Amino acid sequence: MAQTKILIDTNSYFRLAQNLHPLLKTAFGKADYTLYAHKDLNWELKNVARLKSKLQWVSEAQYVENRNRSPSIKKEQYAEIDDAYDYMWEHAKDEFHKERGKGPGDTDTLILATALVLDIYVVTDDQDMLEMANTFEVKHMSSIELMKLMADEDHIDMDMVKQVVQQWQFDGETPNRNWEKQYRNTFETAPPKFQ
Repeated sequence: MAQTKILIDTNSYFRLAQNLHPLLKTAFGKADYTLYAHKDLNWELKNVARLKSKLQWVSEAQYVENRNRSPSIKKEQYAEIDDAYDYMWEHAKDEFHKERGKGPGDTDTLILATALVLDIYVVTDDQDMLEMANTFEVKHMSSIELMKLMADEDHIDMDMVKQVVQQWQFDGETPNRNWEKQYRNTFETAPPKFQ
């Protein structure tokens, strides 16, 4: 069976990879769901000082090795991704950056363009990315929805889900201000509290 590829954005990777290792390239479920990071994730890790200092675990060999492969892209798809990126980046600059002073960055936009062209899901909790994904009809799910899929496919259990959520709270890295409501709606129970 062919893989069902899923692309994960930078922030969702950081929220999940430490506790759900190996997060990437490990097929799970009936549809062989397989998570990949975009190749630009490694560029961000090397070049964004805030990420390097805050997330030192990402430079450990086991995580570096797990990120060493991105989804395969056919030659003709690169041009489509470039075209989609150009259009989406102009939209991000006009609708987000000029209007709000912030919005999806160039790597976020490239991740969305790649997911659009490959017709695969992208995992993100970034509200601006979600808004842009909706605008361009990019398939998407949140970190919480991904964990629900993993639990439904017996890849992880609820104890692991709770561990991840408690880690978010401990680190002060919850996905967004509505994450508790989303957790309750997704898992039909209150989220665990970090003690």
